[in-house]
Amino acid sequence: MAKAATKIAISVPDELYRAVERARRSTGLSRSAVVQRALRLWLERSVHETAVREYVAGYRARPEGPRDVKAAEAAAVRLLAGEDW
Repeated sequence: MAKAATKIAISVPDELYRAVERARRSTGLSRSAVVQRALRLWLERSVHETAVREYVAGYRARPEGPRDVKAAEAAAVRLLAGEDW
């Protein structure tokens, strides 16, 4: 059974349309597939950017202290000690 889909109408500058059409034809993708891929990438990027902003805000609210740095160094030493150099 086919998944439900919603049709949308969008406007893009002519130059962008022509560039997308050239790229789309070379890949054999449909316009719908290209737009779906672009929207998925945009959503993933938005989620990633939100996570980064939250991380930065959390770090600014509570940056690592000397104890945290010492623990990270100790963990790195343990991890790297097992490597063949």
